Amino acid sequence: MSIPQLPYSEPVRLHQIGAGVKRTLTPDAAALARIAKALGLASLDLFEADVELTPSAAGWTLTGRVRADLAQTCGITLEPLPLRIDDGFTVQLAEPVDEESDEIVITLEDESPDVVEDGQIDLGQYVVEQLALHLDPFPRKPGAEFVQPPEPAEISPFAVLKQLRPTDEG
Repeated sequence: MSIPQLPYSEPVRLHQIGAGVKRTLTPDAAALARIAKALGLASLDLFEADVELTPSAAGWTLTGRVRADLAQTCGITLEPLPLRIDDGFTVQLAEPVDEESDEIVITLEDESPDVVEDGQIDLGQYVVEQLALHLDPFPRKPGAEFVQPPEPAEISPFAVLKQLRPTDEG
């Protein structure tokens, strides 16, 4: 089994963070195409993010602002639906905790931080995730309605055969 390649990756090693790291992420055309494909977008014309990664008491805090001009596809008319995103985000991160317990505690309101893996934080992965969180899972053009096609009078695999049977005209 192969691990799928991330559509956009900008890793920062933990030892590079120091007092903090500020970056403006602007994927190139190839990365924009990979992101659009991964998220099922009709187009992704602009995508950029300003991010700041700073140490915090529990680990690190990633704050930023994501801006994008894109188009989703209407699920009914299949027309492109333009969408502009400009929103901030905050993500808490922490190193894995070495616990000797086999007990796993799950709560409904899990506000636990994301766990940092392999000694690095992938800023690109986080900004793509933030973009995905702003997408409509069921995009629909205003006023577009799905009309159920009429059901066939007879639903049977033999209905077609019945039409082919010669009639008795003696």
